[in-house]
Amino acid sequence: MLLLKPGYRTYSLAFMAVCTACLFGFALASPPALADPTPTRQTLQVGYTEFPPFTYQNSQGQAAGEFIDITRKVVLEAGYTTEFVFLPPSRLLQHLRDGIIDLAPSLSGTPLVVYETLESWVSPVTLDLHAWHLNTTETLKTFDQIKHKRVIVISGYNYGGLMSWMEKQSDIALTEAPNRRAAIDMLKRNRGDYLVDYHKPVQALLSAPGDENLHSTKLLSREGVWVFALSRPQAEIWREQFDDAYIRLAEKGEVPPLRRLGPGYKIIGFPNL
Repeated sequence: MLLLKPGYRTYSLAFMAVCTACLFGFALASPPALADPTPTRQTLQVGYTEFPPFTYQNSQGQAAGEFIDITRKVVLEAGYTTEFVFLPPSRLLQHLRDGIIDLAPSLSGTPLVVYETLESWVSPVTLDLHAWHLNTTETLKTFDQIKHKRVIVISGYNYGGLMSWMEKQSDIALTEAPNRRAAIDMLKRNRGDYLVDYHKPVQALLSAPGDENLHSTKLLSREGVWVFALSRPQAEIWREQFDDAYIRLAEKGEVPPLRRLGPGYKIIGFPNL
C-alpha cells in the first residue's frame, strides 16, 4: 500500500488546479491558428472600353473616367473588390456573353447583349447621341434630313441599334472611322456630311485647329447602366447589391442623386429601334 506524506495530497491537488487554470487561460487568450480576422472579398471582373470621359485607360494603364470612379465606390459599398479589364467594344460584348467578365459600365438597351445581360435599375450617368457637322452644313431639325447624306461613324459602336438600322438604308452612305479623332478629321476634310457619335467623348477631343468649326444636334439621350453577364450565376444578386449600394451612396451624397427615368429625348423622325 502506497503511503503519502502528510500534506502531499493537498499540495498535489493545488498544483493540478493551478496548471489547469493556466492551460484554460492560455486557450482563451490564443486565437485558433487557422482563423482569418479579415474576411476575403470576392473580386469582380469589370470590363470597360475607350469611351472618355466616362470610361478610358489613362497614361498609367489604369481604368479612369467618371463612370469608372462611380463603379469603384459602388463595388466597395456592395462588399466586393474589382479588377478592371480594358477591351475593344466588340470584345467587351463577347466577353459579357461568355461570362469571362462579370459586368461592365455600359448603355441601356444595347441590342447585341440585351438578352444576355441584366441591367441595373439605377442609372449613374446620361449620354447624348449627336450629329456633328461643319458650320457650312445645315443643322438637323428632323432625323429625316440625314437621308441622302454621307454619315461617319466609329468602328465597333452600334449606337443602341442605330448603326444596324442605318446599314439597311439604301439612301444613307456610311463611312467607318477607326477612332474619334480620325472621325473628326474626316469630317473636317469633307469626307462626310455628319458624324454620328456621343457628345461628351467628341467634345473632349475638340482642341485641334479648326475644331471650333464643328457644331452638333442632339439626336437621342441614353442611360448609362451596369450590365451583368447572365451567364454568371450570381448576376441577379449582383444587380440587387449594386442598386442597393448606389442608393445608400446617393443618400450620403457620394454619387449623383437618383433620377426619375423616363423615355428620354428623341429628335423628330428618329427611328424606333
